[in-house]
Amino acid sequence: MAETKPNAAAKATTQAKGSGNAISYLAPIICLIAGYAIWRFILGNPDSFTKPDLDGGFWPSHKGPKGAWNRMYEGGIIVPLLIGCLLMVITFSIERFLTIKKAMGAGSIAEFVRKVQFELANKNVDAAIAACDKQKGSVGNVMKAGLKKYKEMISEGALDTEQKVHAIQKEVEEATALELPMLQKNLVFLSTLTSLGTLVALLGTVLGMIKSFSSLGEEGGSGAAAELAVGISEALYNTALGISTSSVALLMYNVFTTRIDSITYGIDESGFTLTQSFASQYK
Repeated sequence: MAETKPNAAAKATTQAKGSGNAISYLAPIICLIAGYAIWRFILGNPDSFTKPDLDGGFWPSHKGPKGAWNRMYEGGIIVPLLIGCLLMVITFSIERFLTIKKAMGAGSIAEFVRKVQFELANKNVDAAIAACDKQKGSVGNVMKAGLKKYKEMISEGALDTEQKVHAIQKEVEEATALELPMLQKNLVFLSTLTSLGTLVALLGTVLGMIKSFSSLGEEGGSGAAAELAVGISEALYNTALGISTSSVALLMYNVFTTRIDSITYGIDESGFTLTQSFASQYK
């Protein structure tokens, strides 16, 4: 039995890592392709322009947008990158929301910890384990692993109290090491997109302004009015999309890290509860 447990833990970690990596690799590629498709075929629908460029290929130069959304097409080739970044933010936000919601478990974490403390104070370990089964979250999983070792140590006669407490603490730490990586996985994408969205938007803004001033230099004041407007439009659309992407990414990152902190605090409190309870009641 002592050899089976590490193998199972390693297997669980490998499966979780493989599943998370699949999302990490595929989601950005799919989102960037979807961003280009939205820009090219929806925003750049030839029927939505008075002067469509039917032979433009990858980057048609449509003129005369009929609607407000189609004007966004004039933002240039940086727009699909920004749309792809925004789709990534939405995708990873949904993925993290579902994962963290599951990790939160059923009911309040604070209420659950108090319930376990009450049962342990009455030396009812089985009732405490049953409460973990009802909680079904990361805190419940860690607490259940510790409680099983807790129950095992009660009847263990070969170890002194300090060694038993250490064994319980080690069990809690091993269970925690399996839970925390799943909570923090893919948050790096949201933190990266917070800065990347702004930088890509800045690139689009610079390209738009280059187009504007280039038109002024080549054609002169009045003749370059249309090209100047297109260049400024390109700059402003890129700026707006980039700010929107970064804002959403920053907001969701802060929301998720706050929830993870509450789960981590619950896990720490669980470990403290188990070790202190055992040390005080089974000296």
